[in-house]
Amino acid sequence: MDSIKLEEAYNSGNDTIDIPTDGGRYDVNISQRTKKSVYWDDDMPSSVRRCTWFFKRESDSRYVPYEEQFAQQIENEYRNAVLNNTWHKRLEFPGGETIVMHNANVIVHFTASSQPDEWGMVQGMSPMVGEGMRPRVVKRGVEDFATIEDGEPSQVDHVVFVVHGIGKFCDVKFRNIVECVDDFRSISLELQNSHFRKYKDENRIGRVEFLPVLWHSVLHGDATGVDQRLKAITLPSTQKLRNFVNDTLMDILFYTSPVYAQCIADTVGTEMNRLYQLFCNRNPSFQGAVSVAGHSLGCCVLFDLLLHQKDEDIDDTPTQEQYVPPTQPEVIQPVETLNGEVEEDTEEESEMTLEDLLAKVGLKEKVKVFNDEQIDMEALTMCSESDLKDLGLPMGPRKKLQGILKEEQQKKVNKKQSADKKKKAEEERRIRQQIEQEMEKQQEASQQSSPHRSSSMTVDYLLGSAGTGQPSVKYPQLDFQPNSLFAFGSPIGIFLSARGVQNIGEDFKLPTCPRVFNVFHPFDPVAYRLEPLVNAYTSSCKPVLIPHHKGRKRLHLELKESLTRVGADIKHKIMESLKSTWNSINEFAKAHKSSQLSLEEQVDSQMSSVMHDLDDDKSDTASQVSNYEDDMVVGQLNEGRRIDYVLQERPIESFNDYIFALTSHGCYWESEDTVLLVLREIYGPLGMMPQMPGPDSSKNTFPSGPVPLYNKPQSGVGPPPPQFTQAVPPMGHSPSVPQMSAGLPPQSMNRPMSAPPPPSHNFGPPPMQGFLKK
Repeated sequence: MDSIKLEEAYNSGNDTIDIPTDGGRYDVNISQRTKKSVYWDDDMPSSVRRCTWFFKRESDSRYVPYEEQFAQQIENEYRNAVLNNTWHKRLEFPGGETIVMHNANVIVHFTASSQPDEWGMVQGMSPMVGEGMRPRVVKRGVEDFATIEDGEPSQVDHVVFVVHGIGKFCDVKFRNIVECVDDFRSISLELQNSHFRKYKDENRIGRVEFLPVLWHSVLHGDATGVDQRLKAITLPSTQKLRNFVNDTLMDILFYTSPVYAQCIADTVGTEMNRLYQLFCNRNPSFQGAVSVAGHSLGCCVLFDLLLHQKDEDIDDTPTQEQYVPPTQPEVIQPVETLNGEVEEDTEEESEMTLEDLLAKVGLKEKVKVFNDEQIDMEALTMCSESDLKDLGLPMGPRKKLQGILKEEQQKKVNKKQSADKKKKAEEERRIRQQIEQEMEKQQEASQQSSPHRSSSMTVDYLLGSAGTGQPSVKYPQLDFQPNSLFAFGSPIGIFLSARGVQNIGEDFKLPTCPRVFNVFHPFDPVAYRLEPLVNAYTSSCKPVLIPHHKGRKRLHLELKESLTRVGADIKHKIMESLKSTWNSINEFAKAHKSSQLSLEEQVDSQMSSVMHDLDDDKSDTASQVSNYEDDMVVGQLNEGRRIDYVLQERPIESFNDYIFALTSHGCYWESEDTVLLVLREIYGPLGMMPQMPGPDSSKNTFPSGPVPLYNKPQSGVGPPPPQFTQAVPPMGHSPSVPQMSAGLPPQSMNRPMSAPPPPSHNFGPPPMQGFLKK
């Protein structure tokens, strides 16, 4: 526990060194009583207190510590009252503060605006005044705080770097990425205690560390001069709206710029490397894996960054040299170029003749039979097994012959594809050389025309098979290989489509990141799907519905599906009755009409049309979202598993999706379902699946491991120690809720002071003391 470590350092006299707290994300200097962050820069360090006395107003839900000097004065007066048994004392303090000690258990604090007069009445108030102006309740020590949390586990199993999107605020509450990630981390600790309790009790898991990656401040800093240039060209009208646009939406345009895209890529890459090295230095025993997560535009930054990583285990050559030199713009190419696979020239092989083929399978004596039937190699490939049997060929040679024919056909197809790829690469190389020559000529001409003018940047574009390429960006290499990419509210799909990518192919995967999860809210206006870019046929398949963290679908979704299913059943029964009626009419017409055939055909055509429409309706309403048991294999981007995952909207959100569209883009930070998905995918491959509550928990499970490619997945006690707490809550959080794990929880703060008073003849030791965050 953080408070114990601080108290031990204080008692030992080592109060000048920094003590790591809050899972190692902060360092506390006891001598200065300050706490500063380790992995990111704070505007100003927060203060901590060593506390013994607390107060709580009637409207508050937790106790707040007094300042150390004020608490020491109260402690001295309390000692005198206990030793001398002098109670009902009225203590006056500077600033009009008054504390009345009735006994050891009843101590009240009157502020300047609520002091009682000589008649015991509060000035300016009547007996009917509300409870908001009642005096504060004063408490000594932390003995009654029996539910103080132990803080975060020291063992870290996994590290996730979180990259924010546009702007410096991440949700409608105007919280920055640090505060949002704090909420995300707190929810993960709660879910580990509730859904992974079995493995936690067995000491098989510790915790997952989430570290924010900031790049917005660097882009809008003094080094780039972006804000100064925007301020100079921005119109004076509607300043708040224009400032909001410049600070947020302009980041999208900056990312399409060659200079600022390079700044963003360098900042994100170098910052993640710095955080990784710093974390490893502070946690030398860490042996877990690393993942990355992005929100909004941060997903695109991470995708492009991971796309240009070099997989040293597969190929030592640069992944982009085949199509784009390092100093030239990168263009997203089809699967072969995205993965950096280098094509090898296939050796020219002479085509096999009919005689050689027959001799190879031991049918040399049958050459005359084939010549009599005028069967050459082309005709032989069209022959079926029954045709070969009619020629008198035995089963063994016949099977061998068919196998060799299939191999020869596949060789021809591969040869043709290789030739097409080679031709395409040559054409792209030729176009690239032409564009480079034209750009060099234009650059020389511009330099000659304006020799005294210096250009700060050059913009180069290439036109490839995937359309207009990206501006020239040299992406940094990461010091680690991510285990997974979690994209929250991701516009990766629209960015790839805008670059001209129509299909990345089922064989495409990121060089060093084997898994990609595209998580989005159904009403998120910024989110787009990824699976249709892998396989166009998946556009008609619903994304995977993320199970609710309580173990079942939300009630309104179950009700909607039930009503849809009942409606489909009723419609099916009506159509079956209609079909039976048409059949009766058909039989009657056969017995009494001469034009039996025409009437029968008309009835059949009408019924087939109606049943076809019914089947279409059933297919649309049978499943609004995909289930894990019915999932198909979707390429290698996520190891053959599904890529798109959709959250369940809340009941109030289902009334009008337009109203909640804006808030849905920032809902991921407080979504237990999103956090549980991340924890599932982190601990699932290790054989530790969460224990889902509810009777249908077995159905709401993710696959525990990757699904083989092209194979359909199968369904399947004592007193608490002194504490550090926070007197002033951080920005964006309710002042009534303690944010730090080592703080004093609301449950313990509300505990009544029911302990018996100490004996008058025995003063006893001073109260348990501890540092509390201010």
